[in-house]
Amino acid sequence: MMMTKLRIWGGAGEHGRSCYVFEGKQHRIMLDCGVKKEGIGQYPIFPPQKVKELTTVLLSHAHEDHSMALPLLYKYGYRGEVWTTKATAEQLGSYFRSWQTYVESRGGELPYSEQDIQSITYRYLEDEAPSGVWCEACPGVRMMWGRSGHLAGAVWYIIEMEGKRLFFSGDYSRESELLAADAPDLCMGEGIDDLPECKPQSYLVDISIMDNAYGMDIDPQPVKLERLRVEMEQILWSGGHVLLPVPAFGRGQELIVWASEQFPEQAIIVEPDLWHGLKQLNRWREWLRPGASTRIKHVLNSDRVSVPRDAAERISLLERNTATIIVTRDGMMDSPQARWYYQYLSDNCHMLNDMDSGENIRNSVILTGHASNGSFGKHLLERADSNDICIARHLTYKVHQGLSDVRQMLKDLPSKQAVLVHAPKPQTDLVRDVLIREENNAHGGPAREVHSVEPGSTIEV
Repeated sequence: MMMTKLRIWGGAGEHGRSCYVFEGKQHRIMLDCGVKKEGIGQYPIFPPQKVKELTTVLLSHAHEDHSMALPLLYKYGYRGEVWTTKATAEQLGSYFRSWQTYVESRGGELPYSEQDIQSITYRYLEDEAPSGVWCEACPGVRMMWGRSGHLAGAVWYIIEMEGKRLFFSGDYSRESELLAADAPDLCMGEGIDDLPECKPQSYLVDISIMDNAYGMDIDPQPVKLERLRVEMEQILWSGGHVLLPVPAFGRGQELIVWASEQFPEQAIIVEPDLWHGLKQLNRWREWLRPGASTRIKHVLNSDRVSVPRDAAERISLLERNTATIIVTRDGMMDSPQARWYYQYLSDNCHMLNDMDSGENIRNSVILTGHASNGSFGKHLLERADSNDICIARHLTYKVHQGLSDVRQMLKDLPSKQAVLVHAPKPQTDLVRDVLIREENNAHGGPAREVHSVEPGSTIEV
């Protein structure tokens, strides 16, 4: 008798190339197919001949580490659909262009063609069932989805196949400033009194793939935002500029709104693609928290925000005798635009109003997300020198889960097995050991298996 398996083809024990296959006797369901932003790019390790055996593919969201290897599936013969949301599909074109630019800037070539990208066929989750309602992905496979709070269009999945259930969190955050997150619940949309499986003692899935990108970090969003506010305040109040490099969609729009509210008198420069993303986010209101649209509109109508059309306008805006918050694309600072801003802030400094002091005012670049090895952002953090005119800092804005969030998710949706993903294996090992120790103390022995694995691993479900 064939066992149901979970194959790890990327994403566990590392940051990037999320790719998992839930495999039974009849069905093989792939969850995500992303890349790892190191070198000229790293791709999932699936054997090409296995691609034709896939039943269907589910995509959690548009970020490159979850999506940019999808064309490889079509290159190797997959002819099925990719299930995702309309917002995710709308964002993917921008990410495909950016990924090609990144690969070519490193002297590499994409392993797939434009035709492979155009071959992707999407099936929209919203057209099949609303959030929290079971639907049929294909004969013999049921699934449910919900908003994950990570990005407009980002979702989690529960899959029921051949008598087994799997939960995939995608990238998950309960603490977004603007985005709503649905708590995963097997019984959303079901009549609890009618279903034995919806009694509290039976709230189980067989295996969970759970975002644990922040490892042992237990700090909630307000703590992280206060650190960011204090750091920015020190630079801005002394007359310096603050550069916030961010992804095209998601964290970037949230930080624009947050910064505008925290520093209501401050000038802000927002690059056009991020400004377009903010307008776009306001159209996707089904993904927003209550009140978020009002906050976004306030920023869109603000006369303190400037959106430069070209380099000349950027320079003109920066040469005003005003401390400015700058929000530009590319959270790892590999794009020419992000590097241009850094170079300008490194080459130019303002003087304190007190001319007797003669002190130079430092500018700052603050990275709020992951910086891969080899990225320009990582280089700046590693060479950080307190004497630099533009200093680099890393202060996280929370868009993933850490230890305390994983604990809560396991409580909300108990799992017989849990696979911790999205962080280097040494960090994941620490979280696994803590969770196992807590299980032993609470139950006199492990109530579930907690896995810290690497690409190439297979887990029996």
